[in-house]
Amino acid sequence: MKNLLVFFAICFLFSSLTYAENFKNTDEQLNEKTFGQFMSWVFDGKESPERAIIETSNEWQQLIINQSNYAVWIGHATYLINNGDINILTDPIFSERASPIGFAGPKRMIPPAMNLEDLPKIDAVVVSHNHYDHFDMWSLKKLHKLNPETIFMVPAGDKKRLIKAGLTRIFEMGWWDTKQISKTNFHFTPVQHWSKRGFFDRNKSLWGGWFMKTEDLSLYHAGDTGYSSDFKTTYERLGAPDYSFIPIGAYDPRWFMKDSHVNPEEAIQIALDLKTPHSFGMHWGTFILTDEPILEPPVRLKEALKEQNLESNFFISPKPGEILELTK
Repeated sequence: MKNLLVFFAICFLFSSLTYAENFKNTDEQLNEKTFGQFMSWVFDGKESPERAIIETSNEWQQLIINQSNYAVWIGHATYLINNGDINILTDPIFSERASPIGFAGPKRMIPPAMNLEDLPKIDAVVVSHNHYDHFDMWSLKKLHKLNPETIFMVPAGDKKRLIKAGLTRIFEMGWWDTKQISKTNFHFTPVQHWSKRGFFDRNKSLWGGWFMKTEDLSLYHAGDTGYSSDFKTTYERLGAPDYSFIPIGAYDPRWFMKDSHVNPEEAIQIALDLKTPHSFGMHWGTFILTDEPILEPPVRLKEALKEQNLESNFFISPKPGEILELTK
């Protein structure tokens, strides 16, 4: 049987209790699997992937005060980004587990490349959706404690959670809403996914990606998504980002995960749809969430780039902790 701790956490998320839906994807899909389908996956006879050694980097320690135009992959969907204007943190999760409880659920294979105390002053935090591996309440509360001036941007329906936790300076966003911080415009864009934290709140809050734009640099963070036409629409409305951060892991078994998580080949197609010249991978190598071998996503990414005659630097999978330059 698969890892029981993973089973416990995901079973919580995929409860089959019924409730009214609020939000839907742009193609009207709910991305809902039945409890029977979930159990078919759990008891398909395949063991959880074996834990693996993920190569990390301490290069982030070379960052200097007021350094600009860089990104560091901290792990999972968490990136520290300076866009030449402000410091941004995406989907921060620094907890040991992606779970509603501290003693069970998916456990980190690698620690965060940077600790919370290592971060520069964070001006803005963006959250793509409320699943526990992207909306980590412990990390969000800690970030607020470290800097009460940090602005938190969350999907529509999630603000009340942060207010209850004592956070301030929170802004809720619907698709295509825009918020300006300093010289950066944050646009919340549609992706194909879903939301849920408890038994009765499926799709009660929204999900999406973040397009972050200044006069000099455009960045895009896709959050967590299946493949859809949303990325072509994002390009049509906002233009091509100079750099994109796109998930490449948590995709097998395909019959169960396809609507919610892209594989490396689909991640490349997202980059092509966005017409972005440079992309960075994420959402692999931190937690064991699905069935593909741990080290497979970056290998498949490189193979797919070769098959499509794309340059290797079109889409790379960086090491956690590596400094990535964000310059035109």
